[in-house]
Amino acid sequence: MPPTLASLVQHSALKLTVRAGADRLGTAVRWAHASELADPVPYMDGGELLLVTATNLDAEDPESMRRYVRRLAGAGVAGVGFAVGVNYDDVPAALVAAAEEAGLPLLEVPRRTPFIAISKAVSAAIAADQYRAVTAGFEAQRELTKAALAGDGPADLLARLAAHIDGWAALYDTSGAVLAAAPDWAARRAARLTPDVERLRDRPAPASVVVGGSEDRVELQSLGLGRRARGALAVGTGAALGTAERYAVHSAVALLTLTTARSRSLQGAEQRLGAAVLRMLLAGQPDHARAVAGDLYGGLLDAPFRLLIAEAAVPAGSELLTETMEAAAARTGEALLLVPEAERVVVLAADGGAAVAACAAYAEAQDDRAPREGGAEDGDVVVGLSAPSGPIAVSAAYKQAEQALSVARRRGRALVEHEELAAGSVLPLLADDAVRAFADGMLRALYEHDAKGRGDLVASLRAWLSRHGQWDAAAADLGVHRHTLRYRMRRVEEILGRSLDDPDVRMELWLALKTTEAATPAEE
Repeated sequence: MPPTLASLVQHSALKLTVRAGADRLGTAVRWAHASELADPVPYMDGGELLLVTATNLDAEDPESMRRYVRRLAGAGVAGVGFAVGVNYDDVPAALVAAAEEAGLPLLEVPRRTPFIAISKAVSAAIAADQYRAVTAGFEAQRELTKAALAGDGPADLLARLAAHIDGWAALYDTSGAVLAAAPDWAARRAARLTPDVERLRDRPAPASVVVGGSEDRVELQSLGLGRRARGALAVGTGAALGTAERYAVHSAVALLTLTTARSRSLQGAEQRLGAAVLRMLLAGQPDHARAVAGDLYGGLLDAPFRLLIAEAAVPAGSELLTETMEAAAARTGEALLLVPEAERVVVLAADGGAAVAACAAYAEAQDDRAPREGGAEDGDVVVGLSAPSGPIAVSAAYKQAEQALSVARRRGRALVEHEELAAGSVLPLLADDAVRAFADGMLRALYEHDAKGRGDLVASLRAWLSRHGQWDAAAADLGVHRHTLRYRMRRVEEILGRSLDDPDVRMELWLALKTTEAATPAEE
């Protein structure tokens, strides 16, 4: 620790005597400085032991000393050392009283102790403290490096870091989830900082922030060498970090950043292997794909999986989604095959697993978020998800994901599952702007005809199509004679220029009518 007034008083060679402020001798001394100025405050930085002989002071005037001492105390001066036997044989009573009143420590310096001796003692103590800090920092660096090279994960490194800073430490992934913490009780404390980690993640690396609280002082440091952070380190202590503790934290940040960068390189190699596996599966070669997948992806191919295709408005969007899925898979030990493909990403993930759930949660959060003015946000993605599949049907799963992606893009949704398209009615698919435009153009002439009061061609057409062209049944539904209905259908053909004998025409008209019916409630 740095020198204090108490350590200087206890220094046998200095022979200092406490004349005021005995209860504040624990104050740290940053430097010792001699000044005979009547007002040395403009030249003070705070934390100094000011050494004076009172050459230019009226040290026996109570009011003058009160103003002088108050100025020093307000400037953060650690204390005053008054040399006796130079201008005054004893420390003036006015100065002692003013120091007691202001709570400023006052030390009597005997004539045989030169000011330079005090300055040297302070300087030597500061240098020794810095040496101890640097030595402790290097020792911490060696221990942390040893823990990082052991290859047992970050737990040991965090435990040693927590011991060096006399506090706690935690490591977060890119999603803000806690990967490891030391001691064990710190995991709950660290989890409450996830929102702060998420905000730090959005800043270019390296970045840091201090978050204070009633419990402790927490410093967050981003991890990563690129534009985006690849994780974060949190350290919690009872007070601000000292020099030795700062060395330890910086060493931990460097080691974890290198570990993260190495992990990204390994992930790149895994992605290249995954791309080869995916190509074989799409080519209908599941046996060869299994052989290449080995232990890395073999387990994924042994159980039902989902294939998803994700597109993003900006590259950062797909990065955020894939990092979220990777983090979820890592926490549960799932295999995840992820292949960047031009402007999108193809992923094979275990059906019902944490990665698919994380993708769904990410998409739901995006749908709930209000759109930002001026375009898509960095996290905006569109995802198509296939039905559960296996190695022999990956090609079909890929088509399913592409179809679901196309529908998600048209509907403005973050994620659509192919099962939504394969089950239920086809009518929800008609809620598309292009389909509505087609229906409006096809039926507009009939609606305009009916609006002029010259018949009810639209209702007649709907009844006739719903009865599969049965004249009597459709006429009964309308309450008109079948000859009247026949006349109306001829008018429909004349107005549209299309023959109702053509099954394609009847199908298009029926879909157009259903589309306008689906749009009517929304328009109302």
